[in-house]
Amino acid sequence: MQANVKTKNSKNLKVKALVDSRCTHTEIDKQLVKEKRIQTKPINFSFKVFNTDRTKNREMTRVVLLEIEINRYKEQLEAVVTDLNETDIFLGHD
Repeated sequence: MQANVKTKNSKNLKVKALVDSRCTHTEIDKQLVKEKRIQTKPINFSFKVFNTDRTKNREMTRVVLLEIEINRYKEQLEAVVTDLNETDIFLGHD
């Protein structure tokens, strides 16, 4: 699905989002963050993330503050920065 995202440093983006009910955190693609120069902030702790096939992804150490809008519903959230490959954002159940 398409989503509109506003970043903390006032970038407005249209992104491809996937709702993932097994994902415990909302995630944003590392490459998108780099290409669009989205401001990140460090988190005080790191945690490991595993892919659906149970392989280890990497430790999460940075987040992005976002305001996301889908079908006129808006929510502010933090998304951890990771490799998502073909999707910009995974919307988890955090």
